Amino acid sequence: MSDRTINQQPHAPHQAGPEEERSAEQAAHTPHTHAHGSEPDDFAVQIADSVESFVLSVTEVAKGDEPGSAVSLLLLEVSQLLLAGGRLGAIEDVVPEDRFEPDAGPEPDGEQLRERLAELLAPIDVYHEVFDPYGPPEKPSAFRISDDLAGVVSELQHGLTHYREGRVSEALWWWQFSYLSNWGTTCSAVLRALQSLIAHVRLDSPIGAAPDGADTDNDGLTDEQLEQQAGDLMAAELGLGR
Repeated sequence: MSDRTINQQPHAPHQAGPEEERSAEQAAHTPHTHAHGSEPDDFAVQIADSVESFVLSVTEVAKGDEPGSAVSLLLLEVSQLLLAGGRLGAIEDVVPEDRFEPDAGPEPDGEQLRERLAELLAPIDVYHEVFDPYGPPEKPSAFRISDDLAGVVSELQHGLTHYREGRVSEALWWWQFSYLSNWGTTCSAVLRALQSLIAHVRLDSPIGAAPDGADTDNDGLTDEQLEQQAGDLMAAELGLGR
């Protein structure tokens, strides 16, 4: 267990008007500090439900039982998770009950999930993204949807462990901090990649080949073959003829 030395500074809530004009719904969405074993409020329950739904859905998609709907389902799940993340980012700091994070036990091994997603998304797994749009100009870096989603699931599960053991404030603190520091950015990038895939097919715009030097693990396929595979996969999923 380590001391909480990270200075967490979530975004301040947007002030739409005088305090008395805030809606009852907005007020209800501000979480309170929970003592260990206390009942979660509506906000905590809603966030936990969103997190658990994402973890379960991505795990089911990764099984590959319905490959024709994988991209569409992932698009929906990532979008819904980002809504929960936005709510976490808009509220005041969540203050955990303990100064030290309680031991959540061994972390689940996400390698199997990562491998299944990589196999399922093979032709379209690699995408390119600028990490910080407000940072110094930089070249886009290569990322993998499978790596990103497996990593997000692992982070969310860490908070779920706290939540299921009654440490509600600890779970909310973790989800809020990790949203601002990592998985919010990661999910935003994955969402853009998934939306771009669908847009390429719907707008009949060819998917560009990966730049020289990109790690695509394409098993000897040429750029043209990868592009064709990606286009065929998306077209079949969306029920479009090519």
